[in-house]
Amino acid sequence: MIMTYDEKEYQMFIIKVGLKVGYYRRLAGMTQEQLSEYSGMSLNFISQLEGPSAAYAPSLKSLYKISKALGVSVNKLTDVDND
Repeated sequence: MIMTYDEKEYQMFIIKVGLKVGYYRRLAGMTQEQLSEYSGMSLNFISQLEGPSAAYAPSLKSLYKISKALGVSVNKLTDVDND
């Protein structure tokens, strides 16, 4: 079966990844500023990623840095089907 690309589904995936980043950040007791500092990502990037607009699709490198700063696996940030 060939899967087709669906822009809306992709945007929802990015939004859910951002929500997971925000969830694990709060669970770790961090502010966006702290996550920015610990991950090496800009505060604007973290803010946009956690926002509801799906404006930023993070690269794997960015997700890796964020996951390390949060102390969770990249898989936890991208496993949006098992919320």
